[in-house]
Amino acid sequence: MTKKTNELATMNKTTGFMALQNFDVESTIAKEMDGLTAAFDIIKIPIGGVTLFEMPTDDPEETESVKEFSAVILHHHPMRAYYKEAYTGGTNPPDCGSFNGITGMGEPSGNCADCLFNEFGTGANGAKACKERRRLYLLREGDIFPLILSLPTGSLKPFSRYLMRCLPKWGASNAGVTRFTLTKATNSGGIVFTKAQFQMERKLTEQELALVESLTESVKLLSQNVMHNVRTGDIPMEKPAA
Repeated sequence: MTKKTNELATMNKTTGFMALQNFDVESTIAKEMDGLTAAFDIIKIPIGGVTLFEMPTDDPEETESVKEFSAVILHHHPMRAYYKEAYTGGTNPPDCGSFNGITGMGEPSGNCADCLFNEFGTGANGAKACKERRRLYLLREGDIFPLILSLPTGSLKPFSRYLMRCLPKWGASNAGVTRFTLTKATNSGGIVFTKAQFQMERKLTEQELALVESLTESVKLLSQNVMHNVRTGDIPMEKPAA
């Protein structure tokens, strides 16, 4: 074994995602968040072709602009939002929204797959009137709690392609570190927008993966009770009681 390999083995005991071994996330959240709603900091994707992520800082009123970052995708799930009138910002909730991409709540509500507004041509420029998104729970190296990134509609195809590349090599999206970047794109209507890009960075070690998989299960449970916030680009409506 070379000196460089020895150094890497030593580093892996205290770096990467090994910090999770000294922190019981599930029991800590259960104890400290008793009676409170789980909330995670948000990574924002700007609009209008801006290619800098807005990352949360220790100051909840301040963000940091970065060109790229790396993280493990702990969990991800679909979401939908439909507005009768064009959404122009603010905190107004959608007329109908879905927290799982399957069942809509509001008007018209019901099975999303059968909904008229889930068809192309019902929205502006031939798009769907009901907008699809995907919420990602991400863990950066050295962090204990995940961050949320909400992918807009224009980033769903690149994300799907990325999963098709990484799954054969990793087996699961949480088995490796993903690098996130942004690029500027233009839709068929000539509107400039910001699109997320994804690259495989490295596969987790067996020790890291065991810790990450345990955290993933906790995050899946917590995600069912995480409220949606308009500032995340998610659906700004209250989640119904289970």
